[in-house]
Amino acid sequence: MDIGIDLGTANTVIHAKGKGIILREPSVVAVDRRNNEVIAVGIDAKNMTGRTPENVEVIRPLKDGVITNVDITASMLGGFIKKSVKHTIFARHKIVLCVPSCSTEVERNAAEDVLDVLYARQADILEEPLAAALGAGLDIKSPVGIMILDIGGGTAETAVISSGNIVVSDSVTTGGDAFDNAIEEYVKKKYHLTIGQSTAEDVKIKIGNAFPSLKKESSLTVTGRNEKGLSSEIKISSNDVREALAKPLESIAESIKRVLEKTPPELSADILENGIIITGGGALLKDIDLYIAKETSLPVKVAEEPLDCVALGAGKFSEL
Repeated sequence: MDIGIDLGTANTVIHAKGKGIILREPSVVAVDRRNNEVIAVGIDAKNMTGRTPENVEVIRPLKDGVITNVDITASMLGGFIKKSVKHTIFARHKIVLCVPSCSTEVERNAAEDVLDVLYARQADILEEPLAAALGAGLDIKSPVGIMILDIGGGTAETAVISSGNIVVSDSVTTGGDAFDNAIEEYVKKKYHLTIGQSTAEDVKIKIGNAFPSLKKESSLTVTGRNEKGLSSEIKISSNDVREALAKPLESIAESIKRVLEKTPPELSADILENGIIITGGGALLKDIDLYIAKETSLPVKVAEEPLDCVALGAGKFSEL
């Protein structure tokens, strides 16, 4: 079976030939510290957060899109594949694993080491912007310039693609995690309330926005710990969230501008006409397309099923 994997900082998505997306789970692992054994992966591990004995640690084995522990990452992927694929003998599978285009040689070697541990029948490494473009239904082999902005949990990658290759790219460690952290810090500074990352993520999903629209501002009541250490409630507005996200969004906009500055004139003309396609979980932030359009003066479109684009593209790549 051909399997395409989007191994993300926050989530892992797996595509199987003929079946489509077969798994979407958090990139989280529960490890027994006594023997370094993985005892749970994905949502099962995430649900153990804060509820484990001292010998069990719940971790994310990737940081900013980079594998930090090869063995644990391989165990996590193996667990995901066993969850979602009937035949768990890896030698039967052809696996395409996606990595950031800005990955160093050491980081790519780590990805290759993970594939080696899985003993796949055939294993390939694919750069995420190429996979994202394929998954968004774009013709990456065309000589026409394509611009992709892929916003994941740990990084935001901007790339110009032409004739099957990445011509120019740039990456910043600003993604969904940075959005959550910015909301946490904003609430603590403005309202003197400490909230957890899961609460910040909930705020982002429910009332998060990147650009002021004409619609009525929304709000959400959240619970946290005040300066006295007591439980307390406050109401956060969508305007608050927009202010909180200003700096991480600016970082992404500056990354896009750096790519545009380095793009050859012929391809710049294509991008001026066709604009930017946004993929990844960060594309789900409300009105992020309007924000990027304002910052770049280019047409911007969010891909269909942006969360799945990289995994879908990895699946399509195995068929090329």
